[in-house]
Amino acid sequence: MGPRPAFPALLLVAFSVSAEEAPVRQGPPLRIQAWRGKGKPSEHDTRILSHLADFAPKEPAALGKFGGWLGEKHKATGFFRVERLGERWWLIDPEGHRYLHIAVNAVRPGSSPRNLRTLPERFGSVENWRDTTVALLHDLAFNGTGSWSDDALLRAAAQPLAYTPNWNFMSSYGKKRGGTYQLPGHTGYPSNCIFAFDPEFETFADQHAKQLAATKDDPWLLGHFSDNELPFPKDSLDRYLSLKPDDPGRRAAEAWLAERKLDRSKLTAKDRDEWLGHLAERYFSVVARAIRKHDPNHLYLGSRFHSYEKGCPPVFAAAGRHLDAVAVNVYGVWTPPADMLQRWAAWAARPILVTEWYAKGADTGMPNLTGAGWTVATQQERGWFYQNFTLALLESRACVGWHWFKYMDNDPEDTTTDPSNRDSNKGIVTAAYEPHVPLMDAMRELNRAAYPLTEYFDRRR
Repeated sequence: MGPRPAFPALLLVAFSVSAEEAPVRQGPPLRIQAWRGKGKPSEHDTRILSHLADFAPKEPAALGKFGGWLGEKHKATGFFRVERLGERWWLIDPEGHRYLHIAVNAVRPGSSPRNLRTLPERFGSVENWRDTTVALLHDLAFNGTGSWSDDALLRAAAQPLAYTPNWNFMSSYGKKRGGTYQLPGHTGYPSNCIFAFDPEFETFADQHAKQLAATKDDPWLLGHFSDNELPFPKDSLDRYLSLKPDDPGRRAAEAWLAERKLDRSKLTAKDRDEWLGHLAERYFSVVARAIRKHDPNHLYLGSRFHSYEKGCPPVFAAAGRHLDAVAVNVYGVWTPPADMLQRWAAWAARPILVTEWYAKGADTGMPNLTGAGWTVATQQERGWFYQNFTLALLESRACVGWHWFKYMDNDPEDTTTDPSNRDSNKGIVTAAYEPHVPLMDAMRELNRAAYPLTEYFDRRR
């Protein structure tokens, strides 16, 4: 007996919607209760696609080979690039079409005992999993994959997806240097001080970047992440000044104070933010130089900002001098404020790529206690959250794509994972590769409308 069907057939049927079929539900937004961790539920206004007055595309957007929007043609370089067209930032695909990177993180076969047992039962082989999963993502109108995906396996699919590897420059150097440790979601550093000022980091970065040359001519590679969620804490300057006297980070902080004739006992919030900009300048300049030496063709997307630095203009300014687009992980907001996204883009003079966000469903029976995302009651409400969140991103005109976290739910039986990925419904499929159909339906509906929505929002300004 062969493997059973991997996904319901309805998920792989071509989708289209006419103006007559498209629902138009004007009126007040939905009110959805959501909570984080063990916190109390709170109600959130939730706008979904059918709330938009007069939005009913007559047919799906025509797409090119890479998933770009056919119609306007811009300079084609054979690789992805960024461009601001009027008031809206865009990615431009290798063929010269406007493009949004609509992606899922961690698209890869699972490694837990349940994952390993279930994959051959459902798919027969890893190659069949790949082909079925890539077909599913295309059906859901995703055109890419995010960090921690099995890029080599997925790239071999008949119809690939644009991919974005994460190369872990600082965390790899830290493991070699010593002193790093695992925190929920990212690597920890001594006193929250990354080793950007180590002279050896420059040499390491250049050597580490040599591996990028293997894919430098691949048009399906959208761009590179250099790390994930590096620490840029508010009191970073104080932390560096408290390191051992011979530490390169402390010497750099003391030299920075001396150059500006600053008194350590009279530091202001502005001084501390400017130090963070100096730290970011050092890190991004070293890594950008190494990346572009060995791969001059692809975008540099940054280190996925996640904490205090999201409110620090000097950090974004430093990033903008070296990145093509600024990756930001967005948690703690139900609807991304337009002024927040526009502020980030203005500080950096670069577009924003939202690289982590999600909601979990209580209807799976999973504890949902690990991870930073919201919890809602049902998979349908997860889908409504997806639409509400992405509508705000599209309306901002500053965002050139988003990466949902993630492909597969956590497996509570697997205690070897990162502490932030132990017991939560984050995926579009379960740990047994079963699809969350209501979530997928909402994703498909929004994703297929993404390009026409840019015109809709621009027209209404």
